[in-house]
Amino acid sequence: MDLTLLAAIISVLLISLVFSMFGQGGGSLYTPVLFLLGYATLVSISTSLVLNLVTAFSATLIYYRNKMVDLKLSLAFIPGICIGALIGGASTKYVDSTLLMWLFVVFLIGAGGRMVYTYWEKTRENESCPLKLTNPMFALITVFSFGVGIMSGLLGVGGGIVIVPFLIFLCKHPTKGAAGTAAFVVIFSSIFGVIGHSAVGRLDTGLILATVVAVFTGAQIGARYMVKAKSDMIKVGFGLIMWLFAVQLVLKLLGYL
Repeated sequence: MDLTLLAAIISVLLISLVFSMFGQGGGSLYTPVLFLLGYATLVSISTSLVLNLVTAFSATLIYYRNKMVDLKLSLAFIPGICIGALIGGASTKYVDSTLLMWLFVVFLIGAGGRMVYTYWEKTRENESCPLKLTNPMFALITVFSFGVGIMSGLLGVGGGIVIVPFLIFLCKHPTKGAAGTAAFVVIFSSIFGVIGHSAVGRLDTGLILATVVAVFTGAQIGARYMVKAKSDMIKVGFGLIMWLFAVQLVLKLLGYL
């Protein structure tokens, strides 16, 4: 087996394992890892979306069995995120690939900071969700989910890393329930992002098939751990890893790697 492909398989296994603990598909790191391993930018992004889909679907099966998915609230996110992801995925044909990776650097810095911040924030593990879907709240969710969808399609991220805090702080959702609900929504952002990318021919089926099993396995393990426990230190560690990858991407983009 090609060593680069083997490294990709091992990497996505570990990423899916940890990220699925927090209702996220792992695209925050799939894309930069594949890019740093030498895969083309748009191939890395489209592959990341497929892996996000597998991770989120696998994790959602576990969450749903443990009654950690709010289907009613999820439905409010789906229209906006599907349309946004479709547009974002199809738009990559018209956006410079180097610019996309610089945007990913910014995303990694912000997302890493968000995960590090969780060490100090207070969470509500046992509260029920008091959100009432009034017209203004539904409009806010639609606009937010459309923006997340655009980001998802353009950068190959499922969007869970921003959906989870939105659910917790604006929807007043308990943390574990937010993770399960976000994982379900990520399925749809990933599906429509992939459709957008396939329309412009940016799918590497060989790479996708080689990494799907590893991702599914990692997601199953991670989601089961999430059901039992939640470790803020893991989030902090992953936030620091995001910053490290941001630095590596900058060095690569500047020609030092």
